[in-house]
Amino acid sequence: MTALDIHQIKKILPHRSPILMIDRVTEIISGERAVAVKNITMNEEVFKGHFPNNPVFPGTWIVEAMAQTSIILYYTKYEKELKTPPQYYLGSIKSEFIKPVYPGDQLVIEAKTIKMVPQMALVEVIAWVGKEKVSKAELTFGIKR
Repeated sequence: MTALDIHQIKKILPHRSPILMIDRVTEIISGERAVAVKNITMNEEVFKGHFPNNPVFPGTWIVEAMAQTSIILYYTKYEKELKTPPQYYLGSIKSEFIKPVYPGDQLVIEAKTIKMVPQMALVEVIAWVGKEKVSKAELTFGIKR
């Protein structure tokens, strides 16, 4: 598996609009690395309130895009053992926001496995806009089957 379109993503993730935060997965190395894309548009519901005169994509939504990319990474490793996609529970987040993200930006999210076992994963994630790093995080999540 090297890439996923939105229809394939929806078969793996339980999220739907407006909280489905990735539009495409451009690269997958099963259990090691996944790269996803989120196109930030002015049509995002969040920009009605964050902030009306200076729209900035919320950091919590960037972390959600990172978590969803990490779930795709997990799923590609354990897909054969799973009968259905599991429910996911994020355990902890250590994140840093470096630069703001605006409408018109394309957020590229790269998740790399630090440790992954069937019950949990520890993942390092970096979000980019162009060549600029905008956020980084270390995510730990447990799996409920």
